[in-house]
Amino acid sequence: MHYGNIKECDIADGPGVRVSLFVSGCRHHCKGCFNPETWDFEYGELYTEETQEKILKLLAPGYIRGFTLLGGEPFEPENQRELVKLLRRIKEEYPGKDIWCYSGYLYDSDLAEGGSVHTEVTEEMLSYIDVLVDGEFVEELKDVTLVFRGSSNQRIIELRK
Repeated sequence: MHYGNIKECDIADGPGVRVSLFVSGCRHHCKGCFNPETWDFEYGELYTEETQEKILKLLAPGYIRGFTLLGGEPFEPENQRELVKLLRRIKEEYPGKDIWCYSGYLYDSDLAEGGSVHTEVTEEMLSYIDVLVDGEFVEELKDVTLVFRGSSNQRIIELRK
């Protein structure tokens, strides 16, 4: 797995100050995507154990509220198997910090059992995510007044409530 960026102090992709990982690889290719370079699965740097340790260290300060996973597409099957290990570690080491994830795939169809990107680790991955923002970005539905969403079709789903 590759990643395009790690933001150490992100305030745009979830509440509070966050650490964010932008993974590479996305098959949606949404018109108007703000991050089209991450469509390429080989874009950016190789994700390694050192990358995981860096993210865990960045999450340590008390002012960091949580972690956000976006891309690219975290739920591409090629990415899920690596990301589930990271999310597991975050929940083990920082149970008080929340995890947000942005996905163009739909929670109740694509990510559900039998869905187009459901894998043997999808359920575990979802079990660590507190808030999922799902749905492809639709340029015609873009609305800059929306909080934590780019277009009005996208949903903010609280998975832990």
